[in-house]
Amino acid sequence: MGQHSRRGTAVLRSLLFPAAVLRSLLFPAAVLLVLFCFLAGLADLDNNRSGEERQRLEDSIRRAAVACYTAEGIYPPDLAYLEVRYGLQIDREHYTVFYNIFGSNLMPDITVLERANEP
Repeated sequence: MGQHSRRGTAVLRSLLFPAAVLRSLLFPAAVLLVLFCFLAGLADLDNNRSGEERQRLEDSIRRAAVACYTAEGIYPPDLAYLEVRYGLQIDREHYTVFYNIFGSNLMPDITVLERANEP
């Protein structure tokens, strides 16, 4: 009877071994999945943040141009004018600004683009 129970235990172990292996692999897989989701969320937050900063810069340039028009009766001829007289600050390492003026009494076309990261 002792030998029969040993064989039964061996059969039981062989049946439980795949379940034990699966259980031991399930935890690391779950940890990797959670880590992947966390990193994907961080990347998405970073993309949203940079888009908001770009929009904020564009809005700041537009407000400064309107303030200039209100105070002086003309839109500023270029960005340097806004930087010197209205304290506008542009992060030129991260953004490229296109400022096209059509006339002193017409709102300029303002476009801010994010520069690509160079490796």
